[in-house]
Amino acid sequence: MQFLLAFVVVAPLLGAAAALLPAPPGLKGKSPDQAVLRHGVTVTGVILLAAIALTLGFDHDHPSRMQATTDISWIKALDVRIHLGVDGISLPLLVLTALLTFLCALYSYFKMPQGPSPKAFVALLLVLEAGTLATFAVLDLVLFFLAFEMVLVPMYFLIARWGGEGRRAAAGKFILYTLLGSVVMLLGLLLIGIKAGTFDMVALATDGGRGLTTSVQVTAVLAIGLGLAVKTPMWPLHSWLPDAHTAAPTVGSVLLAGVLLKMGTYGFVRIALPIAPDGMHTLAPYLAAFAAAGIVYGSLACLALARPGAKGDLKRLIAYSSVGHMGFVLLGIATLTPTGVNGALFANIAHGLITGLLFFLVGALKDRYGTADLDTLAGATGAALYGRAPRLGALLAFAAVASLGLPGLAGFWGEMLALFAAFDPAEGLNRAAYLVFMALGGLGTLLTAAYLLIVVRRVCMGGPRPAGEPELADVQPYELAAWTPLVALTVLAGLWPAVLLGLTDPAVQQLLAGGTQ
Repeated sequence: MQFLLAFVVVAPLLGAAAALLPAPPGLKGKSPDQAVLRHGVTVTGVILLAAIALTLGFDHDHPSRMQATTDISWIKALDVRIHLGVDGISLPLLVLTALLTFLCALYSYFKMPQGPSPKAFVALLLVLEAGTLATFAVLDLVLFFLAFEMVLVPMYFLIARWGGEGRRAAAGKFILYTLLGSVVMLLGLLLIGIKAGTFDMVALATDGGRGLTTSVQVTAVLAIGLGLAVKTPMWPLHSWLPDAHTAAPTVGSVLLAGVLLKMGTYGFVRIALPIAPDGMHTLAPYLAAFAAAGIVYGSLACLALARPGAKGDLKRLIAYSSVGHMGFVLLGIATLTPTGVNGALFANIAHGLITGLLFFLVGALKDRYGTADLDTLAGATGAALYGRAPRLGALLAFAAVASLGLPGLAGFWGEMLALFAAFDPAEGLNRAAYLVFMALGGLGTLLTAAYLLIVVRRVCMGGPRPAGEPELADVQPYELAAWTPLVALTVLAGLWPAVLLGLTDPAVQQLLAGGTQ
């Protein structure tokens, strides 16, 4: 188990280095480009298999205990250690990252985005995977920061070099916002480590903030929270996200929404909640207020983009929907209750599956039509997707109803638990304020249903195909292979939520209890 976790974290870096080397003569296939893309599929596939093996070997009877741990001294002067481990909170995110990266590599093998050499593309994809996996596996504050920062450079280049129109400006905005947030977060992490005398996240969580004064905790949570909120993204620190998604290649949008945003909310659960509980208690109502505002704002922005004549980009609409969906995650965390935190963790996974599928589908539409403009898709060239490409239309409708939180699909449980927790927040929090936040969240669910159903009606349910219009290619085999796991897991998580909640709940209970049962 120790070897498996270390392999999962390190293998992408080794694969990235190998991708830059010349392909051996016997493995070149039809071309060196094909060989390096096949290399990406192979490496990410092996990492996914290792993550599945790690899950099978995980002690599901004790998900609150850190397992597969490695603890090696790295920088003795600062007491920084290479400390790895997984529990019921981090394991699902680890597997989600491995799955989405493999599906993106598989999709790219058949549909490589336009841009420079595939060698650099595959290497950056693997470095991005390494940083994300490390973020969910490390148990040292300094290592967490390094892993958190590691993903910025590859994502910047994926957007700037393989993106669409406006890619350089969008990539610059992405790196500027996230770097500024990370600098502030680093100050908070250093404050905790220096005041507590250790950077070990397990020791700090077990101490439960008893070695830190309330003022130190509030300052640390404010600094760390700002950095995490930019990555999440929380309203009003979200403005980099729509531009980044609109310009990014399809696989870049899938990974950005599916796993990179989860790094921010994971930091709140893994660091802020257990290590500085008094600081979180002080700032939780403000976090909940921003979360509720983000839910409503994201939904209203999507409604504005969805209306006829607005020239709304469908990728941009889904990006704004992420602001709303991640608002439910932050609201659940801000309740400081096991119900809310479990709901947040469930919504994290559900959003990764559903929004990843949505970005895949919108990428496919853009490939076919040459645009993601809603007015164009809903006009003569994109009318009646159900009739022109029934499987593609059905998948788009499925992803839309899953995203709006239809009971029986994965999107329902996380948002429901977050709202339920807001009805009865942790002791000491202003219940009247949280009832307002719950009502705003409920309004957000109605608005979400409205704009997603408008999108389905406009894109999938138009008039008949005009005479002379060419046939539209339906779902291709490679697309089916990349999307089917996301559909299946969305249904499985919706019908059997205990699979995920059974992992997270014991770990959350222990985390909120200060490392003690």
